[in-house]
Amino acid sequence: MSGHSKWATIKRKKAATDAKRGAVFTRIIKEMTVAARMGGGDPATNPRLRLAISQAKGANMPQINVERAIKKGTGDLPGVRYEALTYEGYGPGGTAILMDVLTDNKKRTVADIRHLISKYGGNLGESGSVAWQFENRGTLTIDGTGVAEDDLFDVAVEYGADEIEEDEGQFIITVPAEQAYHLQSALEERDIQVQSVEVGLEPTSTVDVTGPDVRRLLQLLDALEENEDIEKVYSNCNIAEEELAGYSTPI
Repeated sequence: MSGHSKWATIKRKKAATDAKRGAVFTRIIKEMTVAARMGGGDPATNPRLRLAISQAKGANMPQINVERAIKKGTGDLPGVRYEALTYEGYGPGGTAILMDVLTDNKKRTVADIRHLISKYGGNLGESGSVAWQFENRGTLTIDGTGVAEDDLFDVAVEYGADEIEEDEGQFIITVPAEQAYHLQSALEERDIQVQSVEVGLEPTSTVDVTGPDVRRLLQLLDALEENEDIEKVYSNCNIAEEELAGYSTPI
């Protein structure tokens, strides 16, 4: 397992478990609110909002919740103002960890993060301490059912894609961050289903993690993922498949 892309694969595989915990509604509502605030409340012209609405439908979120979240984002309803923050730290095995946060209470969030990182043998770092080890990229996950790889490749290349990977019936496309939502719109116009779009960080190099550090690191990443204020977690870890064999996500 190396870096953000493989950690994203693990997240996709445990998505059903996450949904049972209830945190998924909170995250989607915050994403819709922020997307509407940044790009307007019309999903036809706001691909980020359109994707968040699709995720809400997939999670069986009531329509009234969707409408309320959008109206809070556009200012048509009063609502909580979320602050976007990034925290950096070090995990077991000397790995770098970055966290994208949306919170209405910065003091609460930083205290929770500091506690979790310390609990699993890491420490919270200063701003800029590990960010230089990552670059901003976009990752799109496509339902491969009925999709011709050549057609997908032709569209993706137009938007600067530098990698197309097939994984268990899905295609994963990596593009420059600024092209991610443009590519999403282009694929949807061709009736190609986009399951998710992530604009985030990829490590420029990785750190090998072995032995007891593997379990501690993955437990830390799981715990951070479960925090409702943390939107995304990035790591530059590299974990061999055999090291993952004995690990299962705690429920």
